[in-house]
Amino acid sequence: MKLRNIISLIILLAYFNSGAIAADPWPNRPIRFVVGFGPGGANDLVARATAQSASKELGQSIIVENKPGAGSVLGADFVAKSANDGYTFFVGASGTLTNSLIKSSMPYKDTDLVPVAFLAYSPSIIVVSSQSKVNNFKEFLVLSKEGKGLNFSTAGTGSTPHFVAEMLKINTGGKYEIIPYKSGSEGMLAVISNQVDATSEASPVVLPQIQGGKLRPIASTWNKRISALPNVPTLKELGYPQVFIGHWAGLYAPRGTPEDILDKVNQAINAGLKSKEIQDRLIPLGIEPSPGSRAEFVKFLSEEKGRLEPIIIKANIKED
Repeated sequence: MKLRNIISLIILLAYFNSGAIAADPWPNRPIRFVVGFGPGGANDLVARATAQSASKELGQSIIVENKPGAGSVLGADFVAKSANDGYTFFVGASGTLTNSLIKSSMPYKDTDLVPVAFLAYSPSIIVVSSQSKVNNFKEFLVLSKEGKGLNFSTAGTGSTPHFVAEMLKINTGGKYEIIPYKSGSEGMLAVISNQVDATSEASPVVLPQIQGGKLRPIASTWNKRISALPNVPTLKELGYPQVFIGHWAGLYAPRGTPEDILDKVNQAINAGLKSKEIQDRLIPLGIEPSPGSRAEFVKFLSEEKGRLEPIIIKANIKED
């Protein structure tokens, strides 16, 4: 072998052994946050706010993509089957936890998605029309127990408003005729137009209508009041702590994504959520940033599933 070839071989071996051939440190290209819902909703707003702040922390751009459909299943399935290289994440909601409990079949397993970070929550606010004779939750309960009870609109089977209605049925003794609509916005409009008596929707959805005098808030379904609606009591305060659910957003990664990447993303997300910029952006909309560790998010999901699964069984909530 010629000396020139030997030298070239030595250089090449040194190149491999030094790890120079390995990919540049993560992240070295744009990251994707896939949202399982259309643009403009609470999860989309949270995804875009956190993506912007986390990108500053990571020194890399984060692109938000909307892949709505099948109660967020389409977006979740896309991410579950994506490469686990730290460049694709899913912004999920409560359906990410409950879809497998109410749907007859799923294209992916729950374990195919790994929890990374809790992002934010928006309580479901029980509302009636501003023209309603109901002024508070006590009057709401009285009406629910009279005659045929109350008509309660939802965003469809397995939606958060559906869970609120079933929780009210189980825990308050009232009668609620559940009227499913295609979306939370449609269900809310049905209340405004007096087609139904009440609904429960995410605070960012109902807040503009409350401020505009078209809806009257009765109670919040989270365990503490939110800054945007400080005068609206929680059902926990009113003696019904079992009626507890919210519209939350959390970040997931494909199973097998390296642990160090998951930790870095969690840290970047938390730094952004604690920033004044993000809080000033989300809190006035009725969205509360909620930074925390990966372990805390896993604990929340376990507790949430433990609360919701018995309700699904008792109410026989099923969706094809």
